[in-house]
Amino acid sequence: MSRLEKLKKTRLHREGTKTLTSVFFFFLLLNAGIFVVDGTRLFFSLIASASLVIFLVMVNFFRCPIRFFGEDTKKIVVAPADGKIVVIEEVDENEYFHDRRLMVSIFMNLFNVHANWYPVDGVIKKVSHEDGHYMSAWLPKASTENERSTVVIETSEGVEVMARQVAGAMARRIMTYAEVGEDCYIDEHMGFIKFGSRVDVYLPLGTEVCVEMGQSTTGNQTVIAKLK
Repeated sequence: MSRLEKLKKTRLHREGTKTLTSVFFFFLLLNAGIFVVDGTRLFFSLIASASLVIFLVMVNFFRCPIRFFGEDTKKIVVAPADGKIVVIEEVDENEYFHDRRLMVSIFMNLFNVHANWYPVDGVIKKVSHEDGHYMSAWLPKASTENERSTVVIETSEGVEVMARQVAGAMARRIMTYAEVGEDCYIDEHMGFIKFGSRVDVYLPLGTEVCVEMGQSTTGNQTVIAKLK
């Protein structure tokens, strides 16, 4: 199989197996019941069509493309998620670094792949989860007030990069696979967020940003920054 074929290959993420199975049987029973009692079949046709659309949207949500960056990863920061760049600014990061950092944020809508990748190669220094609100992920304060999981990675050059998975208004479950002390690499999954959210990446000041506001990103493919 060529590399191009591998990049195009897509499977369902394991986080969606239980959800999709439950939804499939729910719709199956619902439509079977309506088929039995609906003499005109008009209502059944409407519900069956709606059920199919909803199920296909959910299948699309839980898709998991197999991707390979395929280039030198030294000092490279890749997009940890599919979505759109909604923030590029200097902020005060007061939970771990306690100093000024450059934050690049990617917003994921319902139709984006919701698997998350590690943005850099390195060693995992910290993993934490904080409960919080479920306000819209577009809002600036969502990064510090919503439910979130934080992963800090130290690169081979000694630079620490933070990736924060943030729940949105619809998201109700953040999965983070990182464990302190493990090596991590671009091309590996960092986690998964169910139903609408964002991922923030905190970088040292002076980092070269390679994206612009409103730009679409592809997880594990789009270079968002280059470290000094």
